[in-house]
Amino acid sequence: MTTGFIGLGNVGAKLAGSLLRNGIDLVVRDADPAAEDKLVAQGARRAATPAEMAAMCDAVITCLPSPAICAEVVEGPDGLLETLCPGKLWLEMSTTDTAEVERLGARVIATGAGALDCPVSGGCHRAATGNIAIFAGGDRATFEAALPLLTILGRDVLHTGALGSASTLKVMTNYLATANLLTLCEALATMKAAGLDLGTTYEAIRISSGNSFVHETESQLILNGIRDVNFTLDLVAKDIGLFQTIAERNNVPLELSPMLIAMISDGMVRYGDRAQSDRMIERLEEPTGLDITAPGFPDELIDVEPEGRGAEIRRT
Repeated sequence: MTTGFIGLGNVGAKLAGSLLRNGIDLVVRDADPAAEDKLVAQGARRAATPAEMAAMCDAVITCLPSPAICAEVVEGPDGLLETLCPGKLWLEMSTTDTAEVERLGARVIATGAGALDCPVSGGCHRAATGNIAIFAGGDRATFEAALPLLTILGRDVLHTGALGSASTLKVMTNYLATANLLTLCEALATMKAAGLDLGTTYEAIRISSGNSFVHETESQLILNGIRDVNFTLDLVAKDIGLFQTIAERNNVPLELSPMLIAMISDGMVRYGDRAQSDRMIERLEEPTGLDITAPGFPDELIDVEPEGRGAEIRRT
């Protein structure tokens, strides 16, 4: 399929790169022409508008920072809706609001095109190698039409049910990841204060019931002092806010969620909206005077798993 990709940020550029690397005829668009240039130099083409892209492509993927920006791309002037038609696909890979993706998806489906919400999980380093996980919500026929693309973009592809279900699950996983990051910050700071070696602490967590994907990735970036996970506090705030909204819509009286929102909000006040999320450790370094770093940890995360074609994950 000729495929369009709109939104070449930290994750989007890497996902688009996987398509190009695997021989997909790729058309790109981003608010920053320099982001387009990198992929055009590798063989991609440009589209002047979303409408032009939808006319050129069999499938269009959006990977954008907010529901408002996605709405503008889909239904604004020169938006995708102007040229989407039967036989075409829209794949929304942003982390977004469930109600909004359902609303936009209904408008896309009204054109005769197919719609899926397909958020990813696993970090930029796995997006770069095509080994990231993908949730996909939408009818089965549309999912199967998109599966050849999804198995290039990701390793584990899970069909989650109706349109919007993938976005609901995605913000849940980001909520859990945020909770894990903040508890790891508290654990590392407390072990340092108690006189424990932080390298040993890292290994103790890694081989124990306290281990997690977040620990094996972000704890390394905290301890090496680089603290650049390619995910900023404003995006964390958006995602955990979306999770809180889901809970409120369904009358679930959460207790931890408002605390996480308050902590991340405080981090944005201290370090700025675009600060890396791993800088949350500094909220504990500053009042304690502790240095939560240790030697021997890498400067960046690199996915060492070989790139391979993905597959649908089915619950047996």
